[in-house]
Amino acid sequence: MKSKNLVLIIILAAVLILGGCGCGQYNSLVQQDEVVKNAWNNVQSDYQRRADLIPNLVSTVKGEANFEQTTLTNVINARASATQIKVDPENLTPEKLQQFQQSQGQLSQALGRLMVVSEQYPTLRANDAFRGLQAQLEGTENRIKVARNDFNGAVQAYNTQVRKFPTNIFAGMMGFKPRTGFTAEVGSERAPEVKF
Repeated sequence: MKSKNLVLIIILAAVLILGGCGCGQYNSLVQQDEVVKNAWNNVQSDYQRRADLIPNLVSTVKGEANFEQTTLTNVINARASATQIKVDPENLTPEKLQQFQQSQGQLSQALGRLMVVSEQYPTLRANDAFRGLQAQLEGTENRIKVARNDFNGAVQAYNTQVRKFPTNIFAGMMGFKPRTGFTAEVGSERAPEVKF
């Protein structure tokens, strides 16, 4: 009788210990997952700030009578394309992240071209509103870089947690999978070529 009770107590203790470890690991994974989602929301917020500045920039540039219309049209179209792509933090797949990154990259290229072309217009460069918007855009680009780095850091911490033993066992059972962070765009190792 006593040996049966002892075996039952040992089994019950083992179940409680494993259950406690499983709960702790699950809660840790949930916390890391929420950090990744919050970091992604910050990335989207900074990209939205940039998108919100663009109409004012375009309006200011339109004031320059003979400004290149194609450049403005490219910026407007790239902004429209970039703002249409929304990625839900619950569903951050590598494909969706790449699609988002690609559309934002196109907008960055269009804005870069606009800034380069604007150098040919001294009255535009002297315009206080244009200079202010240009400074805000530069600051926003820096915010985007910081937000992307923070997102990549959160993804790295989450992925490390998901892959560590014995958490990887619980992660697999509970549906936690490694995430993908931002990577450099293809061709970004080459400096852009500017022609007038």
